[in-house]
Amino acid sequence: MIGTGYDVHQFAENRPLILGGVHIPHTHGLAGHSDADVLCHAIADAVLGAMGKPDIGFYFPPGDPSCKDISSLKILEKCRELLAEENLTLINVDSTLIAEAPKILPYREAMQQNIGNALGISPKRVGIKATTNENMGFIGRKEGIAAMAVAQVE
Repeated sequence: MIGTGYDVHQFAENRPLILGGVHIPHTHGLAGHSDADVLCHAIADAVLGAMGKPDIGFYFPPGDPSCKDISSLKILEKCRELLAEENLTLINVDSTLIAEAPKILPYREAMQQNIGNALGISPKRVGIKATTNENMGFIGRKEGIAAMAVAQVE
């Protein structure tokens, strides 16, 4: 079974930038109720979709005070629990971050490690790529970051 995920968050001042559970030095963080980790959110929706489950908003409602500033790695851990409950195995995830800045490559391995640990899979089974939007649209204007992901479950 295969699932896809997509997420987007606007940049915000006075917030840390967290991607794949890694704090990345940058001028802005991302706006959101949780830590706004756009990469983890896209991956979570891909895993949930592969299981035929509702999206992350069902399990972690945006207005729920208990979800305020939650680490998105906790969301991935919930996905891991749901996989176990269904006796399913996560084979791999592949993802793409879309942003003009910052550069992602220096943090890629740490992100793979965090995401793999949270999901209970080898970091080698966590694909993370990055691209720009060639200065087009809200991403090109450096207003936010988007992420896409796909997950395979059996």
